[in-house]
Amino acid sequence: MALPRVKRRASRAREEVGVYADLDELIRLQFLASGFSFLPRQPVHSVLMGRRRSHLRGRGLNFEELRRYLPGDDARRIDWRVTARTGRPHVRVYTEEKDRPVLLLVDQRRSMFFGSQRALKSVAAAEAAALGAWRALSVGDRVGGLVFSDSGLDETRPQRSERAVVQLLRNVVARNHELDASLPGEPEMLNRALARAARLLHHDALLVLISDCLGADAATVRHLTGIAAHNDVLLILVHDPLEVELPALGARAFGAGDQQLEVDTDDAQLRRRYAQSFLDQVERARLLARQRRIPLLPLSTHAPVPEQVRRALGHVSGRG
Repeated sequence: MALPRVKRRASRAREEVGVYADLDELIRLQFLASGFSFLPRQPVHSVLMGRRRSHLRGRGLNFEELRRYLPGDDARRIDWRVTARTGRPHVRVYTEEKDRPVLLLVDQRRSMFFGSQRALKSVAAAEAAALGAWRALSVGDRVGGLVFSDSGLDETRPQRSERAVVQLLRNVVARNHELDASLPGEPEMLNRALARAARLLHHDALLVLISDCLGADAATVRHLTGIAAHNDVLLILVHDPLEVELPALGARAFGAGDQQLEVDTDDAQLRRRYAQSFLDQVERARLLARQRRIPLLPLSTHAPVPEQVRRALGHVSGRG
């Protein structure tokens, strides 16, 4: 498959690798978008596989025909009204839809403009979105997305075309390059993006939320619950190792915008509270995921994103 022609230009992404996303790199991830699947048939170790059945519904079903029952037919497909009227058992036959909408919600808020190792959380989210978009397109699904920052939201309607994927990635890069630690944050944008997704999705679609979920609240739970009632939802929770554990480095000053705080990182009690705060945040996300049967994929900034996605969603071959 030929890559779309994209004009190359010097950018901050090439000067500051891992700080800002680069469109060329996101497009090249098309060649690494394999070895995992968003379809229901999963390896037993995949985060999309539950104890007894898949967490994913897969594509919807279209009614094909009504015909006489044949040995081996699924008894659950029997149309009892027609059977009672004709006196002979009849079954309803369905075929799987050829595609489904896949909507990626990509968080590019100020809280994502943080990282201590390979890349910032915002860049890792951009890479995960590119992998998901290219993989969904490769199996014939329609791909779209909502990219949200503290200042706004960009929408790409689901389509089965490379042009739609590239437009989605352009939106990701544009919002990513607006990020600045001095700008104010807006946690409510997470719920605004979910509310917009709920209006776009009707049934049998896949929503992939790629975020650190900062600002998640009761409204977030309501939005996800409503979407998950008729669609598949996958939560990719992006984090950085420095959020997990604060290293003991003595007195250090931390800044966010025009605010600055000096703390003693050698204080063991402070480090314990710091670690517990992150664990509490993750546990809330896991509890929500368990209650709503939403698979959760933790994504760290310290390792290449394709490796983490394949490891979590399971090595599969072919079209999955």
